[in-house]
Amino acid sequence: MTTTDDRLRILRMVEQGQISAEEGARLLEAITNDAARIRARAEARARSLRVVVTDLHSRRQKINVTIPASLVTVGLKLGARLFPRDASVTNDDVLRAIERDMPGRIFELQDLEEGERIEIFVE
Repeated sequence: MTTTDDRLRILRMVEQGQISAEEGARLLEAITNDAARIRARAEARARSLRVVVTDLHSRRQKINVTIPASLVTVGLKLGARLFPRDASVTNDDVLRAIERDMPGRIFELQDLEEGERIEIFVE
């Protein structure tokens, strides 16, 4: 049930005399506060994915980009391929790492043909 549904239900209860207007106002305030707390918790837990590509020869970073987790999940769900076929980590592994809310490196690959090290971190 959505917050809008809850609001309508409360208003109908007031209209039908099942609860007083004061009780309805308190209930409306409570669901508004609950929704705000839920949003605040979700924002606090919002994670991002950092992708770092380092040149193996010079040891200089070629790429260091941070992607909000919300965009990662959308991209993965749309079928974007983030990992090479022979990688030990899959798209599902990345989603689980983000959902677990545990920061740290989740993927590392050294591509000797390209002379690069690719690392992916949950932050």
